[in-house]
Amino acid sequence: MATRPETAKKLLLYWMDASMALVFLMYTTWSVLATVQGELPPLRTAFAILLLAGFFGLFPLLMRRAFEHRPKPSPLLLVSAACAFGLVPLLPHSGDVTTTWVDVPLLWVTLAALYLRPWPTALLAVTVVLLMSSYVAQSRQAWPGVLAVEVFNCTIMVLGMLVWRWLWWVIRDAHKSREARARLAVAEERLRFARDLHDLLGRSLSVITLKSELAAKLATKDAAEAVDRAAAEMAMVRRLAGRSLFEVQQAVHDYRTLDLEEELAGVRTALEAAGASCVIETRLDGLSPDARTLLAWAVREGGTNVLKHSAATRCAIRIDGGVLEMVNDGVGERPATPGNGLRGLSERLVTAGGSFSAEPTRDGEFLLRAEVPA
Repeated sequence: MATRPETAKKLLLYWMDASMALVFLMYTTWSVLATVQGELPPLRTAFAILLLAGFFGLFPLLMRRAFEHRPKPSPLLLVSAACAFGLVPLLPHSGDVTTTWVDVPLLWVTLAALYLRPWPTALLAVTVVLLMSSYVAQSRQAWPGVLAVEVFNCTIMVLGMLVWRWLWWVIRDAHKSREARARLAVAEERLRFARDLHDLLGRSLSVITLKSELAAKLATKDAAEAVDRAAAEMAMVRRLAGRSLFEVQQAVHDYRTLDLEEELAGVRTALEAAGASCVIETRLDGLSPDARTLLAWAVREGGTNVLKHSAATRCAIRIDGGVLEMVNDGVGERPATPGNGLRGLSERLVTAGGSFSAEPTRDGEFLLRAEVPA
């Protein structure tokens, strides 16, 4: 399934491809009409169409290479320049038509702008505009007017191309930021749990190690006092081990016990930060603590699933008694097997006597539904 940024990228590129195909068709039609009207010899027309095909054939390839980043100028860029500038002396030089043909070198400048830094791009644009304006002025006397038109056309086309790529960069970076936030939330939770375990077990295990070593040394001595001390130390080790086990069990229980209201607020904040609206409707009267915990786990996993695996722009969360429904509009192709998170959540709910489902709806949305014993 294509992600939203990849879909946006394809739309941007296909839109530009269609625009260039239309321009190529327009120039080819004008060349043929000029031949029919006797303004161009057939051989020049054929050569001009060949150069047009070369330039507009290379245009999509060069544009795609420069869409992800700014690469270094390539030999293909020089080949496209030769095609673009080679067209100018071949095509008609009469009246206002001349300014139409010289827009092809300006189109090449828009490609070069994707490969060059701002200052080299500006210098190249000024040079090409002056050259083309001087060339057009040979057949027209209003040289300042031609220059103004060429400056305007070049500026609009170059800025349009750069904005086009910048728009894709913004979409791509926003998506990467969204994924990074989801990964960061998981990493922070793991770090918190690891820190809690270290704080709980670090001191106790250190004391147990020291007392076990002391008891082992005392046990090698024959004196009754040493044996009694060794027994006392091992009794202390046993108590410390029992207390550590209780603390770990308590920590795991607290970790597994989630607050439903906090999870709902956290999911809303995360979704809104990712650019998706979130509407929450709840009726929690009469829910037992265990039921609230199970629903909190479902909300957490459902929110994570929306953030990481969908392109949702809106999400609705409804809890009525022991039934949770999370609906979002980021539905895509359903995977062959559910992920570990959804599978684990399903097992947890079924074990507790509830039910779970997560699948696309007929309305083109994705519904996660969890039901727990109230």
